[in-house]
Amino acid sequence: MTLALGIDLGGTKIEIIALAQDGAVLLRRRRPSPRGSYAETLGAIRALVLEAEAELGATGTLGLGTPGAISPASGLLKNSNSTWLNGRPLDRDLAALLERPIALANDADCLALSEATDGAAAGAASVFAVILGTGVGGGLAIHGRVLAGPNAIAGEWGHNPLPWPAPHELPGPPCYCGQRGCIETWLSGPGLARDYEGATGIARASPAIVRAAAAGDADAEAALRRYEDRLARGLASVINILDPEVIVLGGGISNLERLYASVPALWQRYVFSDTVRTRLLPPMHGDSSGVRGAAWLGRNRAAAAPG
Repeated sequence: MTLALGIDLGGTKIEIIALAQDGAVLLRRRRPSPRGSYAETLGAIRALVLEAEAELGATGTLGLGTPGAISPASGLLKNSNSTWLNGRPLDRDLAALLERPIALANDADCLALSEATDGAAAGAASVFAVILGTGVGGGLAIHGRVLAGPNAIAGEWGHNPLPWPAPHELPGPPCYCGQRGCIETWLSGPGLARDYEGATGIARASPAIVRAAAAGDADAEAALRRYEDRLARGLASVINILDPEVIVLGGGISNLERLYASVPALWQRYVFSDTVRTRLLPPMHGDSSGVRGAAWLGRNRAAAAPG
């Protein structure tokens, strides 16, 4: 049996998936992340892999998706919100523990690869994947392969400024990266909640805002309309640079069905073209898309290896 194993390493959970050659799910498991401990994180990943292989009676290729990326300069993980992983040679340490090569990529890259391989964007030459959750990330798949870039930040649109800002949107909220007005500060779940509270004085989490809008709350509806216009502006700037065939949304806010009609209707005014053929789609594989992409990442690396 040929296994493609994928790991999704998040701040709160670690998930493993085992895929057959045709993409069928053979096994899927989750366990809480050992927060704050690098050594315990390595041990938890090793245990998940060995348990899965013992259950299935085969060894597999392995890919890992996580917030952040391996720095081309240092070979160490950078930009992860699981801060205990930063500054560590995560891919090399896991490769030594499991005695096999490890392919590691940003979680948004894994989403892009998953949906480009056998998901909503299957067959598309260029796919931009967006994470709209606690943060805002992005990843690129070109002809079915992840494009990381020389700085390992390809697709990181969340740390560009919000395009075409209105006067009241300047200078924008402070971002943890040290800048102000980053797309992430507006389009993350906390960004939506901050915008709503700023307009109403009421603290509400983003899921509650979505529910209130569906129930007819005018303030919540106004907040979602502001969000949709900002998302349209942000994605229009991506289209103007990359002109992707498909944009796939992931993360918790991607479950808001109205985005897939409202945002393309709004982005036309911002895109430098007389027509916009880019498709905006939800992920076919839902919240398992990222871990599937990690599995395909490992398989693709093994297939490309010499010999």
